[in-house]
Amino acid sequence: QVQLVESGGGLVQAGGSLRLSCAASGLRFSNYAMGWFRQAPGKEREFVSAINRSGGTTYYADSVNGRLTVSRDNAKGTVYLQMNSLKPEDTAVYYCAAVWSTEWGIYRLSREYNYWGQGTQVTVSS
Repeated sequence: QVQLVESGGGLVQAGGSLRLSCAASGLRFSNYAMGWFRQAPGKEREFVSAINRSGGTTYYADSVNGRLTVSRDNAKGTVYLQMNSLKPEDTAVYYCAAVWSTEWGIYRLSREYNYWGQGTQVTVSS
């Protein structure tokens, strides 16, 4: 059974930092591309970042580019999202997602992902 478990969310002041983690089990992690999405109250889920199987290719939404960094440790089966210079508009539930992929695959559409975590809340106060 595939499980994705996010952690690291919390309350932070504007300008602060958080590091989210997503631990995967029940799959061969190195065969999966990973993504981060978020959903704010009253809004649709939106793409944040994605990373390919090896971690050599990453992709970011324009709204977070330069402030967030995605990385992965295939030996630990974990993907990370380092969040710096946080803004109140970053407040949302953050989800990680996984999809089996070829070596170079990287995906930004939620419908392309097969597995999802339960989410972790990030709240940025002004």
